[in-house]
Amino acid sequence: MIITAARELAEAEGWDAVTTRRLADRVEYSQPVLYSHFHGKDAIVSAVALDGFAELAAHLREARQAASGPALRAVCVAYLEFAARRPALYQAMFILPTDLRFASDETPAVMRAGFDEFVSCFPPDDDRRDLRAEVAWSALHGIALLAGSGRIPPARQDERIDLLVTAMTSTR
Repeated sequence: MIITAARELAEAEGWDAVTTRRLADRVEYSQPVLYSHFHGKDAIVSAVALDGFAELAAHLREARQAASGPALRAVCVAYLEFAARRPALYQAMFILPTDLRFASDETPAVMRAGFDEFVSCFPPDDDRRDLRAEVAWSALHGIALLAGSGRIPPARQDERIDLLVTAMTSTR
C-alpha cells in the first residue's frame, strides 16, 4: 500500500512531493508506523525501484519472445517505451539515489532479470555478450533521458534504435 501510494504520488506530482508525511496521510498510518515499514524516503524509493525492475523485466521478456524480427530491436523498443510511459518509476530505478547495486553479489535477482533479457539477445557463444548487453542498455538509458527531456527529437527514434542494433550485433 505504501509503495503504491508513493508511485501514484510520484507519477502525479514528482518525487519531490513524496514525503513520509504525505504518504502517512495517504495510507492512513502515523509516521512512526510508516517508519516501522521503511526507514525513510530512500528505502521507499528502493522498494518502488524493485517493483519497477520486475515490471521492466517482464515487459522486456514479453517483447523479446514476441519479436518477429531481431530480438534486440524489440527489447530496445520495449525499454524506451517503458521509460517514456513511466517516467517517475524510471527515475526511481535509475536516477534517484538508492542502496540498490548493479553488477555485484548483492544485486537482487529481479534487477538481474532485466539485464538478462538484453544478454539473451546475443548469441550464447559470443564471449562479449554481457559487455554488448551493458553497452546497449547504457545507450538506451542515454536515449531515454535525452528523449524524456526533449533534448533529442522523437522523429528519429527508429533510426537511433536501428543504428544501435546494427552496431551492437556487428561481429567486429
